[in-house]
Amino acid sequence: MTDKTISLQPKIYQAPMEGVIDHHVRKLLSMIGGVDICVTEFVRVTDTRLPRRVFTRLCPELLEGAKTANDVPVRLQLLGGNPEAMGINAAKAVAVGAKAIDLNFGCPAKSVNNSDGGACLLQSPHRVEAIVGAVRRAVPDRIPVTAKIRLGFNDRSTYMDNALAAAAGGANELAVHARSKVDGYKPPAYWEYIGEIREKLQIPIVANGDIWTLAEFQRCHEQTGCQAFMFGRSLLARPDLGLQIKAFCAGVEYQPMAWPQIVELLWGYYQITREVYPAKYLGNRIKQWLAYLKLAFPEAQVFFEKLKRLREAEAIEAIFSQELESPQEIINQKAIAAA
Repeated sequence: MTDKTISLQPKIYQAPMEGVIDHHVRKLLSMIGGVDICVTEFVRVTDTRLPRRVFTRLCPELLEGAKTANDVPVRLQLLGGNPEAMGINAAKAVAVGAKAIDLNFGCPAKSVNNSDGGACLLQSPHRVEAIVGAVRRAVPDRIPVTAKIRLGFNDRSTYMDNALAAAAGGANELAVHARSKVDGYKPPAYWEYIGEIREKLQIPIVANGDIWTLAEFQRCHEQTGCQAFMFGRSLLARPDLGLQIKAFCAGVEYQPMAWPQIVELLWGYYQITREVYPAKYLGNRIKQWLAYLKLAFPEAQVFFEKLKRLREAEAIEAIFSQELESPQEIINQKAIAAA
């Protein structure tokens, strides 16, 4: 932990991660605490009006007031390049129960960019403005319209143009991943660009990218001046990172989750997902999460090696029973109480 504290009440966002952070993970992260806003995986919009089931499948929280079981607000994310269709589907999402609409201009995946969605739209700032504007006009004023961008597509030269375009379209808030599409996820993150955007725009700016530790959080805050921060991979690697940051900023002692508590978390995840996926994929979501956890916990690699070839429930559960200090079917209540 860094010795210097920050006088700040940070707002912590869970970043959308396609195929990784679903409603089950959102539930667990919000149970641990420290997360103020969750964002769904993207709903892909083409040129049709999507049925209700598409929205509720990716965001079942819409049926519960657009909040997790622990009352953390969940924003529904849309992705697409057709302004009219985006507006129509944003209105439908609100009718289904969405309390906020988030727009994806940051996904770097080739399949998404080749389908006129995500970061490819950053090549044309006027399209960013048109899409944000169409959605803003389509939903009631009480519904926040937020957006997430990268610093550009082929390079970072259009970072300010796209930020200004989102604001001009009527975005209430802008999250900025501090890399271009070409940068991918390679270090470093260019936080200084976020600071320039924050100084220029009149709307709240959320800093995102490579905030893995308290020390990196402090440097990001110093370079950006932001009050809000978004975490994706780092939140999966350290599920209580939000709590660590909030305790640090408040000058309060906090003991980060240890490996036994992480195993309890994974056990809870296994319990709530084992009936959801086909038997041949049993354990795959646990293995996926371990790929991120091993970035912070050396024990995660060892645990993964034990699980990686297992498909049978009995074998998987036997490995868990060996790892758990006191087997339970829910997340360690002491960890939750600390939240």
